[in-house]
Formats: sequence, structure tokens, C-alpha cells
Amino acid sequence: MPLAVLLVGLTGSGKTTVAKALADHGYIRLSVDEEVHRLHGRYGVDYPEHTYFERERPVVEATRERFIKEIEAGHDVVLDHGLWRRSERDAWRQAASEAGGHPLVVYLPADREELLRRLTERNQREDANALTVTPEALDDFFARFDPPAEDEKAIGYTGDLDELVAALSSARSG
Repeated sequence: MPLAVLLVGLTGSGKTTVAKALADHGYIRLSVDEEVHRLHGRYGVDYPEHTYFERERPVVEATRERFIKEIEAGHDVVLDHGLWRRSERDAWRQAASEAGGHPLVVYLPADREELLRRLTERNQREDANALTVTPEALDDFFARFDPPAEDEKAIGYTGDLDELVAALSSARSG
């Protein structure tokens, strides 16, 4: 049964780094942010921040369609998307299960100070994942974020990729 890894974390928590590493282990990596960037440019630079969600919505739907097709084809998939709300995670878990996959939530916790440090570095770049995020925007992100609940059985990412790969392998066989 293919694994469907759902990365959960705020902007700057390390989701893209983990997703790229899992892609090196054979997972199909699907990134909403990179597709929005390809189509519309940089968040807060090439278009106003308040228009992000209207730009993101069709990309999320197209990503969901590909996510389902990859799972149905028997491929392991990692979704590089924040999944901040429990309802979003539930919908992606259901899509994975209905496609014949085994959904697993991987949570990348990070405190505000660490995220601000990472985002300050990232704001200097111009790639798809270099979202310009102010401290005020980050506070808004925290206010809208639902950390995974205990019943979601999330795998907590500690920064050790080998440990995560082992946990995913164990979940596959368990």
C-alpha cells in the first residue's frame, strides 16, 4: 500500500526540506507553493498577499487530483503543503485512503523565534519557497494554525531524517 505523507507545519518549519529529502528516497513530491509561484510569481512581491488564497485554490485542487492519481498508481507521495487546519488534514487523509493509500501525518513543530530567524534568511531569496513573511503575518499564521491532535497520530519530526524514514518504513509494515 503506498504511503501518503502529509506534512504539517507553519511557513518556515522545514516542510520543503523534508519533502525534498523524501523525494530522494523515491517519494513523489507535490508542492502547492512551487506551483503557485510558477503560475503567479512571489507572494507579497509579484501579487498582493491578500490574493494568495484565490490563486492557491485551483492549484490545491489540481494537486489533489495528481495526489490521488499517484497513489492509485501505487506511488508513495509526500505533500509539501502546510495543512494548518484539522479539516484540511482530514480531507487529504480521506482522499489518500479512498485512493488506496496509507495516510501519515508528519508534524514539523517550530517556535516563533526559530521561524522568524529562518524566514529572515528566506526573505532574502527569490525562489518559489521564499515567501516574504513579516512578524505580524507570522503571528496571524500561528493564530490560524491547529497543531495535530493526539488522535491524528502524527509523527513528530525531530530534525533527524533517518529517524523519520525509519518511522515511515515501520508504519508501512505495521
